[in-house]
Amino acid sequence: MPMTVDRHMLEDARRFNRKLALAPRFGVGQRFTRLMPVLGQSLLRLTQIGADARLRRAGIVIERRDAKGGDASVPVRILRPGNTAAGAVRGVVLDFHGGGWVIGNPEMNDALNTAIVKECGVAVVSVDYRLATHAPVAALMDDCLLAARWLLDGGLPGYAGLPVVVVGESAGAHLAAATLLRLKAWPALLERIAGTVLWYGVYDLAGSASVRAAGRATLVLDGPRLLPALRMLTPGLDDATRRQAPLSPLFGQLDGMPPALMFTGTHDPLRDDTLALARRWQAAADVELNDLPEAPHGFIHFPTAMARAACGHAHGWIRARVAQAAALAVRLPRHRPHRRTG
Repeated sequence: MPMTVDRHMLEDARRFNRKLALAPRFGVGQRFTRLMPVLGQSLLRLTQIGADARLRRAGIVIERRDAKGGDASVPVRILRPGNTAAGAVRGVVLDFHGGGWVIGNPEMNDALNTAIVKECGVAVVSVDYRLATHAPVAALMDDCLLAARWLLDGGLPGYAGLPVVVVGESAGAHLAAATLLRLKAWPALLERIAGTVLWYGVYDLAGSASVRAAGRATLVLDGPRLLPALRMLTPGLDDATRRQAPLSPLFGQLDGMPPALMFTGTHDPLRDDTLALARRWQAAADVELNDLPEAPHGFIHFPTAMARAACGHAHGWIRARVAQAAALAVRLPRHRPHRRTG
């Protein structure tokens, strides 16, 4: 059942949005250069100095590994509860961070992922995929697929067989949805996924109707620059090619997809992406759609009552999916482990 939004949440969101309207918007324009995302990434890393120490004080164990497949590898950052007693980890969340494909890293979701670890009793495996400043978007998608196959095929033996929930935010939601579509080539691995949480993603890289209509009054994202940004991300392609799956997950064959929890907001210029994907996903699997009034893009990072409620709602959904998958695994005969391939 979708989360309830009360009057207090709405008033709180409106107050914060008035402040947000004064802040710069994220976008791509004529003056956008490779230097700008590099500078943004550098500033991000400066804010993350001491991140590991803060997590350890909060009782979180951090581990870094390389997910490997064939001759390729991609770094992952693993957060798990400090309590290593039996049953302390009941499932695994595979996390794809946001950042518009050009900035970001696993550490930027530390607050969100720490809450997931503590509230859901899971380990979080966050993928440090390459960024579009150094590789084409297809390479980012390959990194995410490699990490997913590695995890689902026993890359972390201590967590083998546990339910897996895929989580993605913004550009990370695009990569999560694209990864799920590509996993259809390995049905046994796709079946291991108990569900997916997709926060305000980009699912039409040619630009959905709300992206094309976005004006200067948008919050967080620079509306008029969204379409040029998508075109810069996919140089040399026409819109028909941009709308081919899995590059644009909205147009993929969604049979076999896991249950999904989707969030968007009425103040997000990417809103139509989620609304359209939810309509198509419903034909294949259960979908809970939360189209939140007054919510802008990226709202779960803001100090509002609505953000806290949405994260809490997602925690409950993840717990339920993990518990349901675990109960089903107990009732079903154990399958032979999938043979690992490159």
